[in-house]
Amino acid sequence: MRLSFAGGNFKRRGELRASVMRQLAAAERRAGLPASGVPSPAGRFADLLEALHERTGARAVVLVDEYDKPILDARDESEPPADGRGAPRAGNAQAKANRDDLRGLYGTVKDCDAHVELTFLTGVSKFSKVSLFSDLNFLTDLTLNPRCAAICGYTDADLDTVFAPELPGLDRDRIRAWYDGYNWRGSRNVYNPYAILHLFASREFKAHWFETATPRFLVDTLLQRGFSAPDLENVHADDDLLSAFDVDAVATEALLFQTGYLTVTGEEKDPDGFLQYRLGYPNREVRRGLNRRLLDTLAPNWRSAGDAGALRRLLAAQDWSGVERLVRRLLAGIPHDWCRRNDLARYEGYWSSVFYAWFQASLDGVTVEDATSRGRVDVALRLEDNVYLFEFKVAERAASGAALAQLRTRGYADKYRAPGRAVHLIGVEISAGRREVTAFDVAPA
Repeated sequence: MRLSFAGGNFKRRGELRASVMRQLAAAERRAGLPASGVPSPAGRFADLLEALHERTGARAVVLVDEYDKPILDARDESEPPADGRGAPRAGNAQAKANRDDLRGLYGTVKDCDAHVELTFLTGVSKFSKVSLFSDLNFLTDLTLNPRCAAICGYTDADLDTVFAPELPGLDRDRIRAWYDGYNWRGSRNVYNPYAILHLFASREFKAHWFETATPRFLVDTLLQRGFSAPDLENVHADDDLLSAFDVDAVATEALLFQTGYLTVTGEEKDPDGFLQYRLGYPNREVRRGLNRRLLDTLAPNWRSAGDAGALRRLLAAQDWSGVERLVRRLLAGIPHDWCRRNDLARYEGYWSSVFYAWFQASLDGVTVEDATSRGRVDVALRLEDNVYLFEFKVAERAASGAALAQLRTRGYADKYRAPGRAVHLIGVEISAGRREVTAFDVAPA
């Protein structure tokens, strides 16, 4: 008995009920059973499971695909704020209604356990058992089970065997950098199947999955909670936090993990023996795509600063006046008073988010807040045989020349020196009031 919620527009009232009733009616026809007269989806589902058991003498296997989509579809809707002011709120009313309907439907499986051999549910997000599965409390979560780590993606072995005919003409290392990297505590990473199949069809390296998958509420939630872009480099969570997903409240870490924008990059045990996970970007597609979406909100006209390769070309040529022009264009594209109306405006958070997202959207080899023995460098960028160290200051809060002076006096470059490698120091000072560069200082280390 298979139920799928991959199709349908569950933002509309009544669509979930109609979808379930259609699928149950189709299952009755296939099994040669008379149409049930029970008006409720849960009741009709229960009758069908019992009838299938009686007809075949075998208990049913219940498969539910995209079990959470009716909630996520509605959660992505926006409602006007109650007082008519401020940002739109997530459309929770329909999401809650869909959640409650699904809770009753899934609870049927527990009530009909005499007729059910196995239940398997797949979906994007892990809703808490209390919110969605309070009546179906015998589920075993496989999300972070190492034995099942490779069941929801393609492995390197899959690409090199099953998809071997598709590989000629494509750079194998580039495929790995763009689409590999998802990890659920297994010994192997997995590739995003959607992106890989579209790569083989188009023969182009693009953000195939990201362009179709990013919910608007994800970026809105990050910004509303003051979650600055550099924070994405230092995300930690435990099992409870990664499971904390519900319509009313979802931890930022759980939201990023469960929707596929961060994955497990490491783990360690705390003093009490509980696992703590380090989360990070899985691959280039997600890292660049997510930061571009953040820039669309933080600095809506950021693309006017130049194409995606402009920053790389100018840095490689060490065209400092050109890099400065790009920085000035980036700031000029921010609408008047945008940063002061944004929650990230406290201290240097807004500006650090803008520049961090810009670097990550444009380049590889970016490290934020890189620790040295004497402090942390705002941004360290490795590009071939060169390292570029950036320090940003808000002009109203620092003396002129303070950004470059900090890079020098604290000896930040020492960590990056190596034979054949050049280290460049770039100090950038920005006026928060005028939204313009007041100093752009460059010096060799």
